[in-house]
Amino acid sequence: MPRVLIAEDEAAIADAVLYALRSEGIEADHCLLAREVAPRVRAGGVDVVVLDVGLPDGSGFDVCRELRGFSDVPVIFLTARNDEIDRVLGLELGADDYVTKPFSPRELVARVRARLRRAGAGPAASVASADPWITRGAFAIDREGHRIRYRQQLLDLTRYEYAVLDALLQRPGAILSRAQLMDRGWDSDADSADRTVDTHVKTLRAKLRAAGADPDPIRTHRGLGYAVEA
Repeated sequence: MPRVLIAEDEAAIADAVLYALRSEGIEADHCLLAREVAPRVRAGGVDVVVLDVGLPDGSGFDVCRELRGFSDVPVIFLTARNDEIDRVLGLELGADDYVTKPFSPRELVARVRARLRRAGAGPAASVASADPWITRGAFAIDREGHRIRYRQQLLDLTRYEYAVLDALLQRPGAILSRAQLMDRGWDSDADSADRTVDTHVKTLRAKLRAAGADPDPIRTHRGLGYAVEA
């Protein structure tokens, strides 16, 4: 049975989320403090983390950053901070979703289920081939390992930078709209905007330039979207 860890210091909200998840057959645990999250995830058995940004002993953003240093466990922020800059920051740090208060517990459960489906999707793991890299011109992709190289140099990508670049490299030269790119990397665009994709493309371009890309392999097609020239 899947298990969700909720890091939330408001008892009424925590109780509502715990009840909603358990009513749907999802096991759920609760902690109050930021410092409790990483050890619980390291111990194993956590499939999704629902994380408040404002915890009594620290920031949920810092917790997410710490988690991404050792785990790909899906993270859903649950917070009263609804400014676009906070949503973009949360996604940039590697969160998978961002839900603002007040919220519907049923919608949150649906988003948790979406993350669980994605985490469990695909065929069972098999023995990896000797060379997992797929070449696309100057790029090479290891989809099982979620890695991309450019001219043999491994790119240090965030989760969403990887999702955008991987989507573009699946069809080199084809133009993908912002909505199509968000569909590849986000479960819902309810709390996102086109500028979120633009932000990831901007940071991707900077990392490609640092790896020696000249000219820029990511092309902007005004009014249509983006394409990559591999």
